[in-house]
Amino acid sequence: MADPAPVPTLLVLDADPLPRLGRLTGRARIEHANESTLAARLPYADVLLVWDFTSHAVRAAWPGEGPRPRWVHTASAGVDHLLCPELAASETVVTNARGIFDQPIAEYVASLVLAMAKDLPRTWDLQRERTWRHRESQRVAGTRACVVGSGPIGRAIARTLRALDVKTALVGRAPATGIHGPEDLDRLMARADWVIAAAPLTETTYGMFDHRRFGVMQPSARFVNVGRGQLVVEEALVEALAKRWIAGAALDVFAAEPLGHDSPLWQVPNLIVSPHMSGDTVGWRDELGAQFVESYERWEAGRPLPNVVDKQRGYVPGR
Repeated sequence: MADPAPVPTLLVLDADPLPRLGRLTGRARIEHANESTLAARLPYADVLLVWDFTSHAVRAAWPGEGPRPRWVHTASAGVDHLLCPELAASETVVTNARGIFDQPIAEYVASLVLAMAKDLPRTWDLQRERTWRHRESQRVAGTRACVVGSGPIGRAIARTLRALDVKTALVGRAPATGIHGPEDLDRLMARADWVIAAAPLTETTYGMFDHRRFGVMQPSARFVNVGRGQLVVEEALVEALAKRWIAGAALDVFAAEPLGHDSPLWQVPNLIVSPHMSGDTVGWRDELGAQFVESYERWEAGRPLPNVVDKQRGYVPGR
């Protein structure tokens, strides 16, 4: 009688709380690693689950010696934290958590648009001061938005803003039906009341919102970044707000996270700072864990994996 096939080894790059992987009991040998132990354990893993999606440990460990996992899954939409030339050139399949964060982030963006239009931050400040100061606020319906990034998150943002009767243009890496190409970005930003960054971080998007781009925007416009922190030249945004080139901004992602206590961004006038939470709703970790387990079951059965990342482009192909 033939020996049973060996159970695959699933290595988890840990973050607290750990994922719920009970459904894989007996079907995977689950081992755990942190940033200091990942390199030593990587050669013995068939699958790597990057549960700690804030870590750059994979980029550091991957170029080492020995075999590498056949499949890497990251519990995040972005993959820039793990892609390195050696991983990109390998036969390892990389997948991401596409689909989990789309609507939560869209709702968060809509809440920021409404909060800035209705001057809610100032209302809360005045309440704490016990000051009664009547003001007029902005009507959102009929305003224009430019959403940069035509993936699932960008499309969800566009749908949600359109439900508020915001005239929304979507900009992607190439023109398509209902999507503008990069050559239209400056023109659309110049007309927009709201510019929303929701693009992946790639060589072409790194630092795309710089002094020139903020100079293109209307003085009454506002900027929101829920994509990746490195899309924005933060010094340029600080200057744009200080010199009133634009009316306001909101950042949920930053070039370095967590944002340091001494960062000037905390005290920039008309800037809303939030701690990378736009996609994190109650139960989001359980959704991420369930998504991975379902993908593992497909991999185990030899079926095609969902959300396969194009490692050269740095995102899942599609609109």
